[in-house]
Amino acid sequence: MDQQTRERIQDTIASNDVVLFMKGTPQAPRCGFSATVIQILDSLGAKYATVDVLNDPTIREGIKEFSDWPTIPQLYVKKEFVGGCDIVKELYGSGELEEKLGGKSEPVEPPRITVTERAAKALKGAVESDKEGVRFEIDGSFGYGLSIGERTPSDVIVESGGVTLLLDRASARRAGGTTIDYVETPQGAAFKIENPNEPPKVRQMTPKELATRFNAGEKVELFDVRTPGERETAKIEGSRFMDQAAENALMLMPKDTLLVFHCHHGGRSQSAAEHFLAKGFRNVYNLAGGIDAWSVEVDPRVRRY
Repeated sequence: MDQQTRERIQDTIASNDVVLFMKGTPQAPRCGFSATVIQILDSLGAKYATVDVLNDPTIREGIKEFSDWPTIPQLYVKKEFVGGCDIVKELYGSGELEEKLGGKSEPVEPPRITVTERAAKALKGAVESDKEGVRFEIDGSFGYGLSIGERTPSDVIVESGGVTLLLDRASARRAGGTTIDYVETPQGAAFKIENPNEPPKVRQMTPKELATRFNAGEKVELFDVRTPGERETAKIEGSRFMDQAAENALMLMPKDTLLVFHCHHGGRSQSAAEHFLAKGFRNVYNLAGGIDAWSVEVDPRVRRY
């Protein structure tokens, strides 16, 4: 790393209390790990700056050497390197990240969770020792995880139906009133989780449904969160490239505006859609399969790549 790059990184870290070196932007993260850290920072109400390393290869490689850390994203708080996605998640779950950001980590009361008789029977059979419990995780997008793990001092412990549930602090705050059941589905038996705290989720819109809405003259705001180079290769007519001007315009739209986000295959646009859902927009969709599915199912004239 040359001296100029080092000084640029040092200046960025010194001039911002909280800075995240990430792939993409908060509005359009270009990797799932970056999206996760953004969700965590937003959930804590943090004020932060970001650096899109994809826009500058020298910074992308330089920050890895500067931090002696091989992956992106990387979070700095008050000039101190905190870590990457996994460490940020761990600190968030324990309450330490909130304290680093200047907040106060309040005690978390065990939430009320109901484990049905069928679910309890299935879960008990997986626990092999008294040191273990059922780890129940709820991420910032209200995705759920059930696994078997050993107890840790920072766990919030809930007993229900004879099952010991282990939750991190963030999951515990989201879990009040949750019911865990075990039901039959067309694909076989599976756990079913009902959580009254779960906010509206990003919905999926198929390319054919989007085309139908366009043809009917329905007002749809379609945003393209890919890179400028990808957009030069192929684009959906009527879409708008998600740059700063587009974001500014979007934020002035009514909260019930029909928003659809698309990328190449649907991953990056899902993250962008979740970001704007968190900003209060209620009618938010991700284009299932992205522009590639649009090319296959609707308009073969749009180049595939």
